[in-house]
Amino acid sequence: MYYTIKHLHVTCVVLSATGFLLRGLWMFTGSPLLQRPLTRVLPHVVDSLLLLSAISLAIMIGQYPFAADWVTAKVFGLIAYILLGTVALKRGRTPAVRTTAFVGALLVYAWIVSIAITKNMAGFFA
Repeated sequence: MYYTIKHLHVTCVVLSATGFLLRGLWMFTGSPLLQRPLTRVLPHVVDSLLLLSAISLAIMIGQYPFAADWVTAKVFGLIAYILLGTVALKRGRTPAVRTTAFVGALLVYAWIVSIAITKNMAGFFA
């Protein structure tokens, strides 16, 4: 069961990042694809599955936020990623703000993945 949920989690991580990259590309190019219903709903489905699988894995391995520093770092990274992604795709008022937030979100995403791989809260900074 653990490996099934882990594979679901990793698949959702890849789908979430791919979706974010696509939506960012569409936003920067002014594509009408960004307004399609599937484009607006699917990220919420994928990210919900991602979060549920993350919670399931944390319970299975007995690693929890504020008990395991690397899990805590991932949670704070996730919050930063969500906030930056929101600015990049919706709330940013200028192209410069959106671009900066988009790049920041991608860097935070990479840091979260590096934490998952290393089980070290510094991730690729270690």
